[in-house]
Amino acid sequence: MSMITTPIDDGAIDGLSEGLRGEVFLPGDFGYDDARAIWNGMIDRRPALIVRAMGVSDVIAAVTFAREHDMLLAIHGAGHNIAGNAVCDDGLMLDLSAMRSVRVDPAERTARVEPGATLADFDHKTQAFGLATPLGINSTTGVAGLTLGGGFGWITRNYGLTVDNLRSVDIVTADGELRHASEDENPDLFWAVRGGGGNFGVVTSFEFALHEVGPEVLAGMIVYRGADAPDVLRHVRDFNEDTPDEATVWVVLRKAPPLPFLPETIHGDDVIVVVPFYAGDVAEGEEVLAPVREYGEPIADTVSPRQYTAFQQAFDPLLTEGARNYWKSHNFSEIPDEAIDTVVAYARDLPSPLSEIFFGQLGGAMGRVPADATAYPHRDAEYAMNVHTRWEDPAMDDECITWSREFFDAMAPYATVGVYVNFISEDEGEENLGYGVNYERLTEIKARYDPENLFRMNQNVEPAKTR
Repeated sequence: MSMITTPIDDGAIDGLSEGLRGEVFLPGDFGYDDARAIWNGMIDRRPALIVRAMGVSDVIAAVTFAREHDMLLAIHGAGHNIAGNAVCDDGLMLDLSAMRSVRVDPAERTARVEPGATLADFDHKTQAFGLATPLGINSTTGVAGLTLGGGFGWITRNYGLTVDNLRSVDIVTADGELRHASEDENPDLFWAVRGGGGNFGVVTSFEFALHEVGPEVLAGMIVYRGADAPDVLRHVRDFNEDTPDEATVWVVLRKAPPLPFLPETIHGDDVIVVVPFYAGDVAEGEEVLAPVREYGEPIADTVSPRQYTAFQQAFDPLLTEGARNYWKSHNFSEIPDEAIDTVVAYARDLPSPLSEIFFGQLGGAMGRVPADATAYPHRDAEYAMNVHTRWEDPAMDDECITWSREFFDAMAPYATVGVYVNFISEDEGEENLGYGVNYERLTEIKARYDPENLFRMNQNVEPAKTR
């Protein structure tokens, strides 16, 4: 059933507003434009109304209102999703950004997190007790969207995906009911939200398991000239084949940004940035990462003991909101020499100074979980590649998007048949690749909890047809 965007009677909106703790914004209201703005500057949509929820009762009211009035419904957590699904034209946007509580139980090593919280909110509370869970690499990212798509970060090789550390959720389903889901209660729903995206309802509380991490870790950046990229990529690939779970090494190819530790003479030049991270004893980490740090002739090496929370924010200046962004992504079980040659060739022709190609190392604990244990299926991925095209001038849209698609196609022969669902920019048939072997089961669970596909502003799973 397609959702209909029909005019809503003012009295109905007044009735909705009167029953909320939060606010309702209509077009023309003060605050409306700020509320509909999200991280990706390419997205410019105008909802018919925006509900800023302050708690579970507001979420129930908004979901019920959208269902009863056949309205397209978009769910906004922190608004960081690349595809812009947090906001819709003409429908109802449910804004959860004011619900950002994080409550830590240090004795049980768990955290309960509301859906508007960012990684910075989470890290601030958990690191007060020297605890963490795998959660992304950019502190402005929302916990909710990242988790529902699977989620990975610097400590994924130690402790698995974000969803591998999820213990339970409270979720408002399409019928307006609040349900608790865990391994013991509504287990099918709990399975589905661990990688199935926002297809099954609005999660109002996440419960995570925490681990001892930090407060100090060994991490930083090693920067080489772009001409060294072929050799550096091969060296890192070979090094990563036999590293302990505590070690993670990512690679970024881009133009040199004006960072203070880089000579001005190379700002804007092609560089390859190696990003080692060690979540364990710092002295042991120095020994483990030595082969990476001693390789070649880097321009700069900033690897040192540092606060975990600080490193979680290290890339924030390169990922500020408002720029135009378009992503393409592949997973890889290995990176052959031919793939490296292709990467290097395209990296020399980046369409804008803000664009980059990165390879995030995965494997470790993540890969030791069966593909059907959670909705996230891509347990064979050793790397996730994100083609992160980023620019500011709308006149460059076609050039940047075309380059990204061409590079994506050129890398396809070396990739697995799968993609990290949170990196999908648009509906291009990639949803099945995102959900892989688990897609059919997801459609069946979707039919049970959202048969009319109310929650469709996402990388959508359509409900299975029932006879």
